[in-house]
Amino acid sequence: MLQVEGRNGGGMSSKQYKRRESITALVLERGAVSVGWLAERFNVSMQTIRRDVDALCEGDMLHRVHGRIELSEEFLNTPFDQRVDTNLSGKRAIGDAAASLIPDGSTLFISIGSTPLQVAQALRHRKGLTVITNNLSAAMALSEEVSNRIILPGGELRLPDRDILGNDVLEFFGRFRADFAVFGAAGIADDGGMLEFHTTEVQARQKICENAQRSLLVVDGSKFGRQAPAFGSNIADVDRVIVDRLPDDRFAPLISKISESLLVAEGYAP
Repeated sequence: MLQVEGRNGGGMSSKQYKRRESITALVLERGAVSVGWLAERFNVSMQTIRRDVDALCEGDMLHRVHGRIELSEEFLNTPFDQRVDTNLSGKRAIGDAAASLIPDGSTLFISIGSTPLQVAQALRHRKGLTVITNNLSAAMALSEEVSNRIILPGGELRLPDRDILGNDVLEFFGRFRADFAVFGAAGIADDGGMLEFHTTEVQARQKICENAQRSLLVVDGSKFGRQAPAFGSNIADVDRVIVDRLPDDRFAPLISKISESLLVAEGYAP
């Protein structure tokens, strides 16, 4: 699901709402788009698009700069290589804890992200795995064991993240069933909503969860309260939530709600 920033009621037509929702989705995917390009894409006047942009920029997520609309800086993800090195010991503990739940011979989805990558690193000594992933780094980590079968989608490799996204990936994941879905999240909202920086990341996560017997969310404590613009599904719907440490007291009601599915990974630190 996607939220449209700005006015969302009070006289807005269904056509206007859908156009603004589409504009928001395009900015989420591209980071920034020009006002002129939007007018051409939706076949409306510049005046109409400027009204749409003005309304969308009333919120915190989008802003207008020099004839284009773009994501605000706080809603942009940090570079992948920087994320890999952030809280590395905590992510390794999460990886070890998640790997302890996955036996030899399992079939699993592994999503994009630096924490799912640490799960793949921790699984390097498992044998006979079937790994279905759009995370090239995870695939390479598991390729050292020749008894594993690794299945990748076609498409364009997104750099520097070294992953593949898009509609073809959704179709790819839809062709398989797995024992486990291993995935992260860019942020966790106060109510447990799982946030991402792109709607395609939300859709891919939902698809692998639908097609797996058990879902494993792997997130370090810094993701609780972190903002990201696209959201879908709730942490309470996940079979197992694996964290390196508990978040602050603000999230105590949420932690209480998911206590039976929660695994704190401190005891698995190498």
